[in-house]
Amino acid sequence: MESPGPARWRSGGGRLRERTEDVLNIIVLVKHVIDVELNLRVRDGKLVEDGMNFVLSRWDENALEAALVLREAGEGEVTAMTVGPERAGETLRKSLAMGADRAVHICDPATEGCDSLGFARILSKAVARQPYDLILAGRQSQDTDMGGTGPMLAAMLDLPQVANVVEIRSNDGGKLTVHRNGDHGREIVDLTLPALLTANDSLNEPRLASLRGIMSAKKKPMEILTLADLDIDPAEVGQSGARVGVAELSPPGARAAGQKFEGDPEKITRQVMDLLVNEAKIFG
Repeated sequence: MESPGPARWRSGGGRLRERTEDVLNIIVLVKHVIDVELNLRVRDGKLVEDGMNFVLSRWDENALEAALVLREAGEGEVTAMTVGPERAGETLRKSLAMGADRAVHICDPATEGCDSLGFARILSKAVARQPYDLILAGRQSQDTDMGGTGPMLAAMLDLPQVANVVEIRSNDGGKLTVHRNGDHGREIVDLTLPALLTANDSLNEPRLASLRGIMSAKKKPMEILTLADLDIDPAEVGQSGARVGVAELSPPGARAAGQKFEGDPEKITRQVMDLLVNEAKIFG
């Protein structure tokens, strides 16, 4: 049987290019976020960032692991991309240590205060500068839990997208079969690339960066871009361009002391049911 030969499809912001079946160029969108496993502090309605630890967002870590698995099954390149301040370079260095081939850091003071729309606008310009077959991102970031950047970016790039992906299978002919958690159970979708997927945190178990990976990460390329490099008006992104913002943060209230019941199980059951019905009113 003859080989099907190279495929042609639209990629990299509308440019047509030749592609061998087993070669995948994947862009993974990652975000540098506060480690929510630690105790967070709120002061004057704002989150206190001083002294806090920042990490690669968990869902983005799952997306990166999926990209590395797909690349290892054939050929291609994985590019980690982020928008954020200088410290966000730590997340890119971790991505490179895990196995990404190169990184792109959009670092500009005017991006501070970006909402999902602002991030999508910036990323749409950044990803269009290079050929790609697949864009992967976390379902949401663990700081805001918005889950809006991936779908907005797909709409701007006119790409098919599947959100909340829990399984990815690569097929012949530049196609993927993906499983996602839907509102009423698991859904199976066949996609022709290019496309955008957002990863559920149950998609996989991200690998740990090896010592060799950490050392080799120092030699891998990291491109640093500003909004001017992407021809983006600062007024369209950041705080000035945000459509959604946080008005105020407040710590959760102290939990009321619980009640302890002892004695006859039948009597205790009646007491608990009376409290649930008449005080908690959960059956009202």
